[in-house]
Amino acid sequence: MRPQHPAPFLLAAIAAGALSLAGCAAGPAPDSAGTPAASGQSAPAVPPTAPSTQAGTPTSQASPDPSIIPAATSSPLTPGPQAFTFADGRLSFAYPEGWQVKHEQVSTSPAVETATVLDAAGKEQIAIYYSQIADATEGNVSRTVIETDPVPGLVGASVPTPSSSFYIDRANGASHYRMGLTPGAPVSPDGQVQYGLVRLGERVLTAGVLFDEPRFDGDDAAQGWYWSDEGRALKSVLMSFSYR
Repeated sequence: MRPQHPAPFLLAAIAAGALSLAGCAAGPAPDSAGTPAASGQSAPAVPPTAPSTQAGTPTSQASPDPSIIPAATSSPLTPGPQAFTFADGRLSFAYPEGWQVKHEQVSTSPAVETATVLDAAGKEQIAIYYSQIADATEGNVSRTVIETDPVPGLVGASVPTPSSSFYIDRANGASHYRMGLTPGAPVSPDGQVQYGLVRLGERVLTAGVLFDEPRFDGDDAAQGWYWSDEGRALKSVLMSFSYR
């Protein structure tokens, strides 16, 4: 599954000589998930993010009628037997046997790394962006959360604790299905849709499942897929992220 182009979620660009995280800019509602562009190269888009404060804390924006479906109780997920660690030696994740990871060190100063997780059939499933710089767009949406779970290996590494989330964004009469890491829950307790890159030390992280759109014939089909073997395998990858 591959995102449509141009990537509607967000595009991040490496500026020559940039040594710190760039600010976030407002933009139109996105359409697919993945990673920002880096060093002039296009990459899949990721969930939309809000402008960060000077201290690096993502902000949130009110959205129309966000709603939450109570998360179903899921059985524990066993991490895959294979592991991948990024070049800094701090961030890692596990993936199922027979799957593979394509990694690229786009830049070392500032640090920019991308990784794509492929399933046993060679299909690109998850796009990951791990970098010292980022740029992002956000859109005004109504969001329905199907499930969100804090990632155990990221507890204490970022505040709020990043979660593995599956949710639906509705904007301009269209439904967009998203699955990936979110900075905390996708919708705050007071009903605010949350945007933001996951911040880990001096870097930002995005990890999103790659969906072609339209992906599902309605919300029931989306939930059925999420609880399928493929959906569970993808969630196991997202839940396995660890930072030390």
